Amino acid sequence: MRFLSFEANGQAGIGWVKDILATNFVDLALAAPELPRNLKDLICTPGGLAAADAAARNAPSNAVKAISSVTMLPLITNPGKIVCMGLNYADHAKEGGNARPEYPSFFLRGNTSMVGHNQPIVRPKVSTQLDYEAELAVIIGKKARHLSAENALDCIAGYSCFNDASIRNYQRKSSQWTIGKNFDGTGPFGPCLVTPDELPPGAAGLRIQSRLNGKVMQDANTDVFLWNVVEALRIITECMTLEPGDVIITGTPAGVGYARTPPVWMAPGDVCEIEVEGVGILSNSIVDET
Repeated sequence: MRFLSFEANGQAGIGWVKDILATNFVDLALAAPELPRNLKDLICTPGGLAAADAAARNAPSNAVKAISSVTMLPLITNPGKIVCMGLNYADHAKEGGNARPEYPSFFLRGNTSMVGHNQPIVRPKVSTQLDYEAELAVIIGKKARHLSAENALDCIAGYSCFNDASIRNYQRKSSQWTIGKNFDGTGPFGPCLVTPDELPPGAAGLRIQSRLNGKVMQDANTDVFLWNVVEALRIITECMTLEPGDVIITGTPAGVGYARTPPVWMAPGDVCEIEVEGVGILSNSIVDET
């Protein structure tokens, strides 16, 4: 199953998408008006995703719309928390001059930092050091605490793509990365939620890339996580309760802009794509803050 979040005529909605190549979607407000119109709320509804899938497969023709006809929203517009992992690929740690970590780094992103698929990433007025980071996103579907290796994957509603775009000079102003990771409009999230049955367990073995203006900048595989999805969920839930609609961002591989000579920064007019095999392509242009 695949779902997206969109806005049309001032109204937010959920779309059901047949497959990774689809250019149309089923508007669930027309196919299943009794279901929520917010993806987090649908995830929180017992059996909600399955009910939406069944309704969409029998939807009337007037419920089918072109993806290009709507504004794509961040996949989960109102997550309770976005927990991000840093240095989860050994090669990325190395390119930044860091030792192989013994424990993952974590930081949080706020909701105002996110943008949807095909919406612009905003380069802020105060910096030109806007960097890309291809990441796999994990969307939580069940309340979870103290997960084990045996049950960690049971709490996942689905997976998506995330561009953890970073303002590097602000990130380096402090040992805490939060300020450089939370500029408004710098965190593309989407295009779709892909349910776990569509992918290998734990989204293992998936190729992940970033492309800037068509040029491959990062090219890796989720098999080389230092802490895979199961391990990440186990560690995070030692500390905190995860709730439906929460999002885990799993870190980026080598090839980021700041580690290149000379550094490569995203600039207005550029287009950055994040692709996770079997999940989709997240595409965003770059604009200056006004």
